[in-house]
Amino acid sequence: MKPGPLPAVDRPDDMAGAAELPRRDRLPVRLGVTEPRPEEPLAVIGVGPAAAGRREVLARLLQLDPAMLAVPAGSWLVVRHSQVPTRAAYVPGYRQPHSYGADRLAAGPALARPPRRVELSLPEPLLRHFSLVDTPDTGALGAAGGRLLLDAAGRAGAVLFVIAADQAFTAVELHLLADLARAGVGVVFAVTPGAGGWAPVPEGAATTEGTGASVGSAPAPVDPVAVTVEAHRAVLLAAVPGLADARWFPIDAAGDGADLRRALVGWAADEGLRRASAEPPVLPGSHGRVPVVADPGGWSEQLDRQARSSSRRIRQHLALEVANIHLRVVQEIVFGVGCAGLPQLLDREMEALSLLATAQCDEAVRGLVEEAAGRVFGAPLPAGVRRRLHDPVCWGLTEHRGEHELDRVLLVTSTGGVAGLIGTGATDTLASYPGVARVEVLPPVAVALSGGCWQHWRSPGNHDPNAARAWAQRALREVELELCREVARRFEVVRLSLDGVLSDAVDHGILLA
Repeated sequence: MKPGPLPAVDRPDDMAGAAELPRRDRLPVRLGVTEPRPEEPLAVIGVGPAAAGRREVLARLLQLDPAMLAVPAGSWLVVRHSQVPTRAAYVPGYRQPHSYGADRLAAGPALARPPRRVELSLPEPLLRHFSLVDTPDTGALGAAGGRLLLDAAGRAGAVLFVIAADQAFTAVELHLLADLARAGVGVVFAVTPGAGGWAPVPEGAATTEGTGASVGSAPAPVDPVAVTVEAHRAVLLAAVPGLADARWFPIDAAGDGADLRRALVGWAADEGLRRASAEPPVLPGSHGRVPVVADPGGWSEQLDRQARSSSRRIRQHLALEVANIHLRVVQEIVFGVGCAGLPQLLDREMEALSLLATAQCDEAVRGLVEEAAGRVFGAPLPAGVRRRLHDPVCWGLTEHRGEHELDRVLLVTSTGGVAGLIGTGATDTLASYPGVARVEVLPPVAVALSGGCWQHWRSPGNHDPNAARAWAQRALREVELELCREVARRFEVVRLSLDGVLSDAVDHGILLA
């Protein structure tokens, strides 16, 4: 079977004309495949079930010992390019990553809890084109892990799905692949031998049909590798026809993965060019004076009402999300991971909740700026003017709330309470897959579990499901209350800062930023 080209990454612009729509009428955003910014670095995310040899495939691409790619269960691995080999573990609750040797024999640090991610930097030429990311097995992701994976895949650009010859696609994996196909994310498949090698060819499968051989000649042999790959592809396309153009690569013990490596490098070249041309070098309105309209009207009162409405709507939506998390956690305690797996499960839910709260706050704040500044300077607002408003509004946040008060991590403690960690770098350790520096007004919302939660629930004496359910309910209630306070505080600060910036513009008659 001759592989076809990688699927084109042509995402529809669903936000076309969004500036003319009233933001207050939109529903809160949901997590899904995230549209990458032009400067977002390219990456290929390794995905697949357990025992499929995903780590071995990634190691073969990098020409490394697979043991070098080992990370604690539940952690993500991000492999980047660097002249000096380094490895660092990013653990929530700390302001700095834990550095330890990149050698596979080097002992890692004694951590109170597993890191959200481990970053490995290597002088491997392939990593100049894109980073490689390894994720937890698809069977262990859960609902929250699936949302995190979709967000990361959209920003990275491509997914490498690794499946063994004797494995079958699960319903969760097919839904994940369908979401990726709809979003236009590039998907490549690698098939590895199963426990018994490649699928055996049934007797009589060899045939002369379509070969042009004359009657009486010896039948052409059937390749078990091609049979296995085609069988997997047929099952996939029956459920996800949008991946008909995805390329498939068999990876056996003797191969070096050169074909797969060339295909990924080709994708990176095309995707890098597409992203580089996605945004003009100079945005409209980036320079020059921007005059104020003759009669801005009651923009300040409207800003106050919209800020309160946005804050209330997001708090209500997050409360519903926390209730759904509680139902999933209780179900897993009773029927799934039990008490010992509770910290990892809840921590992943908290990461997805943080991502959701951040996305909703960012979207609402962009709406505040769009509508209030549009009343002052005239709508629709040029993209360059919105960018110029960013810095003065951020400076206003510092003036009203202090330099680091909004850059805060909420840590769930072993007693079911919530403690705060404030300061530069506190939120840097929380992302499973980090991207480029944020250009939003607000810092990200960050919730995680402290190391004490792991130590408590993995202790042999703490395996009572009723106690675990009570603790989870108490912890989620505290998270909900603290998140609601945090959202309200953020929108009040943004309102004050934006009001001050636009008031200065109205007083001077022009935008001076």
